[in-house]
Amino acid sequence: MSEKPGSADALQLARLAKGWAEAIVSDDPARIAAFMADEWVIVSDSGIDTRERFLSLVESGALTHSAMDLRTEPRIRVYGDTAVVTGRVTNTAHYQGEHHDADEWTTDVFVRRQGRWLCVLSHITPAAPG
Repeated sequence: MSEKPGSADALQLARLAKGWAEAIVSDDPARIAAFMADEWVIVSDSGIDTRERFLSLVESGALTHSAMDLRTEPRIRVYGDTAVVTGRVTNTAHYQGEHHDADEWTTDVFVRRQGRWLCVLSHITPAAPG
């Protein structure tokens, strides 16, 4: 396990997390998809959604983001070709015309494939107030 915050993998994954947040705000499905493995899923309080569903919502305009801000330095742990990235994120989304502000803890699981890190799972948990 690599626990050194300054390791090459940790630095790459920290940049990746920032780039993915920027891609989400771009509302560009292809740009967002570049961070995801084909089998990516997101787990939230509403259950499990697939990559296809998430990207179709973005493509249709039913889901947009106007802000996605990393509030903490990500906690990064690398286990060979698997990595876990956890941090606090605030975001502003619009889903089917409704405005949503969120403050969440996120955990993303990445796998290294052909030299690239791709996310296979994202999990979001609302942050406790205060």
